[in-house]
Amino acid sequence: MLATTVQWIGKVLRACALAALTVFLAETGHGAEGKLDGDRIATSDGDLVVHPINHATFVMGWKEKTIYADPVGGDKRFEGMPRPDVILVTDIHGDHLNTETLEAVAGEKTVIVAPAAVAEKLPEKLRKQTTVLANGETKSVAGISVEAVPMYNLTAERLKFHNKGRGNGYVVMLGGKRVYLSGDTEDIPEMRALKNIDVAFVCMNLPFTMTEEQAASAVREFKPKIVYPYHYRGSNTEKFKKLVGEDSAVEVRLRDWYKP
Repeated sequence: MLATTVQWIGKVLRACALAALTVFLAETGHGAEGKLDGDRIATSDGDLVVHPINHATFVMGWKEKTIYADPVGGDKRFEGMPRPDVILVTDIHGDHLNTETLEAVAGEKTVIVAPAAVAEKLPEKLRKQTTVLANGETKSVAGISVEAVPMYNLTAERLKFHNKGRGNGYVVMLGGKRVYLSGDTEDIPEMRALKNIDVAFVCMNLPFTMTEEQAASAVREFKPKIVYPYHYRGSNTEKFKKLVGEDSAVEVRLRDWYKP
């Protein structure tokens, strides 16, 4: 009788522990059951999911991989989402780099991809998890090809914001799709020369990056199949869409990066 009671108590305790763990994972938003919702874009190997967060911050999911772009604003913004396999950081400015948020969302196996200027500002633990890429370099990170491309200002009065070589835009290969993240940039020659881009995230806002006209002109030249304007605070995205035009064969997707 005593042995039976002990076994029953053990089963109850194990069940309670499992239930508590499940609740903890659900509440922290980073359990294995975390699902990513958003736009779905077909690739040769499953859908690419795009989930806007805020300003320059968004999340992409593909197969079992989750990619955070410039996570800032605290971990509550990422509740209910899987832990990132890869975090892409573009620049040192506070709307792209926040070490407290990185520490909160990065798992032990998360790989951070960043330019040297960003890596220098990270605490030691995060720095050890960081793969440094310079403009023009390509590496395979967590099984994903990531190419660092230039992002910088051209206009005289904006040169103080982003100098060439400090920050990275990125081209990421996911299921045969080439996905471009502009970071903070103007319509630089390197952007205009991009080839075979399937999905592009293109910034626009003054005085830091570029106008709707500049962004639309560049998009019409490098012709991504789909473009999302992001990092657009204060800009007129409807104007951008009109300037890109239906004759460009570029699908402009307007999504809300500034929900309360």
